[in-house]
Amino acid sequence: MEKLTHQEESVMLCIWQLKECVIKDILNSMEDPKPPYTTIASIVRNLVQKGFLNSKKYGNVWVYSPKIKEDEYRKVFISNVVKSHFDNSYKELVSFFVKEEKISRAELQEIMKMIEKGRS
Repeated sequence: MEKLTHQEESVMLCIWQLKECVIKDILNSMEDPKPPYTTIASIVRNLVQKGFLNSKKYGNVWVYSPKIKEDEYRKVFISNVVKSHFDNSYKELVSFFVKEEKISRAELQEIMKMIEKGRS
């Protein structure tokens, strides 16, 4: 699965929320300042070519829906981040968040409970 650019990812996040949409729906769901319609249309076209979106034409209107689930993309994206930035170690990833004070003690304990639950 190909990694998305920042712009492609932000458009996909909108589409994952909308489930099925036209370009105008994507624009309406974005925060201001909104990019031009033509920019979104170009990004959507790229996403179709990359295999991330289904497209159907109804009359003169193209309707888009996700071909790849958000969880699927997230799994691949996180795996790539761990591989390239944390020497393929999830322990290093968690350590990073601890050092940066992005995870609290309570959250770590919750993670430990989830790990223990998964082992049983």
